Amino acid sequence: MPVASSQYWNSIHGREAGEASQDVEGLQSMRTLANNMTFLMKSIALGKENFGLPEKEPFQRMNFIR
Repeated sequence: MPVASSQYWNSIHGREAGEASQDVEGLQSMRTLANNMTFLMKSIALGKENFGLPEKEPFQRMNFIR
């Protein structure tokens, strides 16, 4: 499963109204996460466009009670 990562914890902190916008490290982490998510989504779309999706096998049920 593809997971988009950032550079550190994906969070912004602030106690009072407006303080979160002053968390420069948190904002940078969110920008990095957004850029990585965008890159991953574009890469997946490009891969589907160029290679398609893998064939799915028919689902087979197993009854473990005998």
